This record gives sequence, C-alpha cells and structure tokens, in this order.
Amino acid sequence: MRPARRLVLSDDVYESLRGLLMDHAVAPGARITIDALARQLQVSATPVREALARLEADGLVRKRPLAGYTATPLLTREEFEELFEMRAILEVPAAERAARRSAAGELDASAADHLRAEADLPGPEGHHGWAGYAAFTAQDARFHNLLAELAGNRMLHESVVRLRPHLHLFRLHFPAAHFGVSAREHHRVVDAVLTGDPAGAAAAMRDHLDASRQRHLPFFDEATVCASHCSSPASTT
Repeated sequence: MRPARRLVLSDDVYESLRGLLMDHAVAPGARITIDALARQLQVSATPVREALARLEADGLVRKRPLAGYTATPLLTREEFEELFEMRAILEVPAAERAARRSAAGELDASAADHLRAEADLPGPEGHHGWAGYAAFTAQDARFHNLLAELAGNRMLHESVVRLRPHLHLFRLHFPAAHFGVSAREHHRVVDAVLTGDPAGAAAAMRDHLDASRQRHLPFFDEATVCASHCSSPASTT
C-alpha cells in the first residue's frame, strides 16, 4: 500500500494537471513533457506519470508508443454531434428508468435527497477561470452519473460514466449561460423522476441535452471565424 502522503501528492498533481488541460494552459494537441511538468509543479516524475495515466483514462491526454503524451485535441464538430447523440441514447432512457423505479417505490428518501442536492449546481460567484467551472463541471457530472445509477442498470451507468462528456465539453467551451440555467433544467428532470413520471423525465432530459448542445454550438462558429481571420496578417496588431 502506498503511503498516505504519496496518495495525497498524486491526487494534487492530477488536479493540477487537469486544471492546466481544462484551462488550455497546456494547449489542445500539445506535446507533454513529463520532466518539464515535474519541474513546473516541483515534484518528482513519478506522481506526474501517475496523473497522466489517470488523465489518459479520462480522455484528456493521449499516449503514443515511443512518442509520449499529448493533450487531447478539442472535439471537432462531428465528434461533438456524436457525443450528444450518444448522450441521448444513454441518458434519456436512464431518466425514464429512474422514474419508473421511483413510481414503483424502489428509490428511498436518501436517494431522492441526494439527487436533489446534486441538481443544485454551484454558481460563478467568487470564481475565475478553471476554479470557476471546475466545481460546476464536477457536480454536473455527479448529477448525470447519479441519475444513471438510479436507473438500476449497471452497464448503462458504467457507459454514462465512461463517456465523461463534461470534461470534454468544458474544455471546448464554457458559456456563462450554463450557470443557473442548467440547474433549473436538472430540477425539471428530478421533479419528473421523483413524481414517477417516466415520459416527463425522458422529455425533460431530452430538452436539457438539446439546450446544452445549443449553448455549446457558438464555439464552432467562433472557431471557424478565428481559423479564417485570427492568423492572417491583417488581424495582427
């Protein structure tokens, strides 16, 4: 068993590297040098390697034989659409199943309280950059993962967790409109689930995913404009 101090250090390095990736301090697609990161974080190479292995499982970095690690590129428009298609395939039925279990009395009061609590996403007050959306992203993921767990299908739950859409979406774009709006959408899902309304829960989840998709779409318009103009001589000041 590893000493407790090493476990804490490994977690700290993981969170630090995840922040650098999410905040684009390590640019999407950039090569990652373990020794350079170790010097930057003032740690040995071992916790950096451990953190990178976890980040590879998250899909935030890629490892190629003989080439080392690179930061995962941002989602393309096609990958973005595929991600939301997969979310609809998995999460809409998950909400419906959770509501059926609620109607059958299979969800106890503690599960209901937990689901309501996770639906209350934190706001942006007092936060900036990565610190601002790290808490939001983590709780948003917990809400969706918990709802999938309450669906009562282990493989469905594991599929939702492995998809890890939140990490990829918030690297891509973090619209300020997410604060508050997403929480209200979550509560519409929760209300339908806990009142045992399968059709309403499915519809509320579908509406939430559609709205989230729409909130992220402006990124692709901005990226297209930047690709056309940002690197041109005329745009240099």
